[in-house]
Amino acid sequence: MVPKIGFVGLGRMGANMARRLKDTGFSITAVYDRDAARAADLAREIGVEAVGTLARVTALADLIFTVVTDDRAQLDVFAEQGDSLLVAAKGKTFVNCATISPATHVEVERRARQVGAVTLEGCMASSIPQARQGTLYLMCAGDRTEFEKVKPVLEKLSSALRYVGETGRAAQVKALVNMVMNANTAVLAEGLGLGEALGLDLNMLRDVFATTGANSQVLKTDGEDMQNRAHDCFFSAAHAAKDSGIALKMNEGLGLNLPLARATTEQYERMIALGLGELDKSGIAELTFRGRSK
Repeated sequence: MVPKIGFVGLGRMGANMARRLKDTGFSITAVYDRDAARAADLAREIGVEAVGTLARVTALADLIFTVVTDDRAQLDVFAEQGDSLLVAAKGKTFVNCATISPATHVEVERRARQVGAVTLEGCMASSIPQARQGTLYLMCAGDRTEFEKVKPVLEKLSSALRYVGETGRAAQVKALVNMVMNANTAVLAEGLGLGEALGLDLNMLRDVFATTGANSQVLKTDGEDMQNRAHDCFFSAAHAAKDSGIALKMNEGLGLNLPLARATTEQYERMIALGLGELDKSGIAELTFRGRSK
């Protein structure tokens, strides 16, 4: 049976995932966002219903994707009282795509099971263009049988679909991906900033980085933007701070020494304090290049 699909959370990622599934022939029956105007705009664009309650999403869809901002927002849409995706949710499947703590995914799964619903993690290690093109790297976790059931839908969103284990595991992997990515971004900004202060040609320096051990994916995505101060947001500094913080939180009780992760988190938190949190993560260069923000 082809599922009826709903979306909750219509920011840059959620909206483009909805567009992608609509383009590939799936039936999108409901979209919801706390910003009603945003939901209405997307609904008009793709020809679906913008609903006013979370319960209405569950009523209209079999498979619901949530792409919300943080732990609190995830727990709010799965509230145990009041308007909630859990209202009359027996038999429904939820794929939760936000970068949130593993413990929140586990709690949402517990709440869903109590009403006879199923949850899966669909953690994304990609950005806006990949969401639109259906080439996300998706790390999924939860019940393996349920994952196999929704796999045909997930495959339309992803060019690299990976099942990683029980609920909470995908969130752990995603937090570590972002922890390492954010640290790479921070040190790249320092290298380029120091290179500029030394009077080096940054085009040459980036070329050298790209053909040596200094190469990285963030050099490809962020290096030129750091140089040119082009920080249009694909992945915000505020999200980078949150995600590196999730990784540090996971270390509590384990006691590992993670000085680079801690320093990176502090740098992104500094961006937020300076009012730069909505810049792309490449904006961390504003803290390192001479003569920029301090």
